[in-house]
Amino acid sequence: MSWQRQTPQCGRVSRTGETIYSCRDCVLDPTCVMCQDCFQNSVHTSHNFKKRVSNGGTACNCGEVDVWHSAPYCSKHAPTASAPAGREPPSTSSWQEQWGGASSWGEQWGGAPSPPEVHTPRDPPHRQPEAPPTGATVTMNEPICLIDTGRDGRMSVQQEALQILEQIQQPVVVVAVVGLYRTGKSYLMNRLAGKQRGFALGSTIESKTKGIWMWCVPHPFKDGHTLVLLDTEGLGDVEKGDEKHDTWIFCLAVLLSSTLVYNSLGTIDNSALEKLQFVTELTEHIRVKSSDHRKNTELMLVFPSFVWTVRDFTLELQLNSKPITADEYLENSLKLKPGSSPDVARRNLVRQSLKEFFAVRRCFVMDRPASAAKMKRMEQLTDADLEPSFVEQAQQFCSYIHQQAPVKTMRGGRGLTGRMLGSLAETYVEAIRSGKVPCLESAVESLAKIHNSRAVAETLDFYRTEMTQKVQFPTETQEALSTVHSAVAKQAASKFMKASFNDQDEKHLLQLKEGIEKEYGELCKRNVKESRKVCWSVIRRVFASLEHELSKGSYMRPGGYNDFRSALDHGAQVYRSEKGKGIMSEDILSEYLEEKNVVGKSIRAADQTLSESQKKMEEERIKREEAEQRRKLLEEQNQIQQQAMRDLEESNAENLRQLALKLERENENAKLELDRVLSAKLKEQEEQLEGSHKKRIEELKDDIKKLKEERDSVDVDKPVPEKKKKKPWWKKVADGLQNVGMIAAVVGPGPVKVLGLGAVATGAIINMFD
Repeated sequence: MSWQRQTPQCGRVSRTGETIYSCRDCVLDPTCVMCQDCFQNSVHTSHNFKKRVSNGGTACNCGEVDVWHSAPYCSKHAPTASAPAGREPPSTSSWQEQWGGASSWGEQWGGAPSPPEVHTPRDPPHRQPEAPPTGATVTMNEPICLIDTGRDGRMSVQQEALQILEQIQQPVVVVAVVGLYRTGKSYLMNRLAGKQRGFALGSTIESKTKGIWMWCVPHPFKDGHTLVLLDTEGLGDVEKGDEKHDTWIFCLAVLLSSTLVYNSLGTIDNSALEKLQFVTELTEHIRVKSSDHRKNTELMLVFPSFVWTVRDFTLELQLNSKPITADEYLENSLKLKPGSSPDVARRNLVRQSLKEFFAVRRCFVMDRPASAAKMKRMEQLTDADLEPSFVEQAQQFCSYIHQQAPVKTMRGGRGLTGRMLGSLAETYVEAIRSGKVPCLESAVESLAKIHNSRAVAETLDFYRTEMTQKVQFPTETQEALSTVHSAVAKQAASKFMKASFNDQDEKHLLQLKEGIEKEYGELCKRNVKESRKVCWSVIRRVFASLEHELSKGSYMRPGGYNDFRSALDHGAQVYRSEKGKGIMSEDILSEYLEEKNVVGKSIRAADQTLSESQKKMEEERIKREEAEQRRKLLEEQNQIQQQAMRDLEESNAENLRQLALKLERENENAKLELDRVLSAKLKEQEEQLEGSHKKRIEELKDDIKKLKEERDSVDVDKPVPEKKKKKPWWKKVADGLQNVGMIAAVVGPGPVKVLGLGAVATGAIINMFD
């Protein structure tokens, strides 16, 4: 296993006076910039760009793909893999070259042409909108076991597979294949992975695949997504002697996948349908909590799309002497037989179950790939060794899966990442091991419990690490720290949104907000501390000669006061010319000068060259300067406090903005989910009106009514309101006092520090009361 498609970022924070650049042709965010080094090593030098002088603290956005619509990388930070830097998905051939070891599909499969695109206007809406690329993916050289069955007959999720899924923080497209053993399931999955070998093939009557095996590869068409292929052990293996085991394998394939492929041989007839009896048992082995919908409709909303591949197909695709498509062949085979006898009911059970559970149904028929002798060594055959018709049919199947298979989602359009898929597998297998029936709602609750707390912890850790790396303490201004904080807080919010799952009442988002506020307060405190440390170091250096003369008493003489003032003013001038002292520069200088003014009073009193009126005038002048300096310092510290509070407010606003975008995407997905099921119900209703199944017609009528009501209740355009706090008003006041007080206590001058500490204490006392 090796890392691929990493997106290295520069993140260098500019110093005051450095030149930074922004490309007007390529940025999505107008605040997006590149440092001089990245810019000069990028294509933007020939574009319409703008350069300006940095005030310090601006982070280079090279490598942050979400803020560029093209060319986000310079040559130094380009991804290690040959994936394109922009947003265009890679072509099938480039994907094969990158991950399959061949330069094109034709070379990989023995000289065949590139796979044609599959246009599917008949499918109801099913594909989720593309989410922004997230995280990294992994490439596996070969499949490994995801779910195994021990000697005691109990299933278990394999830790090695979980560790791989743990690394995948991208949305996953999960394709599972089921079917009778020795029907060529594994061969199809190898083709989907773009490899000749991978999942075990066999030429004997022995079933090769045991349990459920997993192969994760970068998605060939959806950048920022991972394709997870699940190959299941063959159903009906006589050596197992446990039909319930087959049922659980089938159920897990349904529950974990976003597209389920059922592979069979020959034709779709009564015999083939009877072998799909497992589909009739889904309601007994999968539990859903009560809702407005019938259980079968609720299951249809979360079940994957269904693809039936019929291998070694020998019939002509004709009906009533007219040509039909493979999809029409499947739908014709699923038509209910008229009558009400027990035999007719039994024959219709699988047909009805397939219609009630799977809204999207597709069919692909494939000729026999080669002679019996050749098929014994399928792993060694290239496409040139196979029947051309089979090669074309297999390519059409792969193209459909690559282009149409949706991202794995839970009810309500909530998408899953690889690490969430691993948790989901553990939840379902644990339920089966304990003798329970997997419950969809319990799985959602379990995912939320596991991943939301983790998302908060990881996001806060990300914020700490990024701020530590990107901020050079002390910052010259509060705005410099603010700029880095704003950029990192934005990235942190995005990271949390991608890692969190079904955060009810935004409870964990609020925890993140409070955590970042605390972390930012600590950073402000550190900035002050570091600035004071540097400032006093500069003070000791530039006023060293003055301190030396004071220690000798050199100024306690006639005319000594003017020499003292000249030395003090010169030192202050040199001190102010020094760079890198941070936000406490004037504050520390003021402290030092006030201390020396006390010494200067004694020197002035001892200077016999000064008249009493001159001494009095000098004293009044110093008092005015000190008062003016205090006023300026108070104004500066007030600006610093206001900037810090604005930073926290902007972070919260960014959290809400990204929450709104996430909920909008989920609502769009939920609408597509409902549209998909509604379309299937309307189609079946149209078919049933021509028959005599009155009870089914009434059920469909009720289903359609409720689906339309739920769809109308999903408003994707409605903005997300600011989260309503459950705390009483006095708790809000207490929180506000503590937040403002913390900032004031950290960065305020003496009197403001005292007031800040008082506000923190008052807030804490109020929070003690329920």
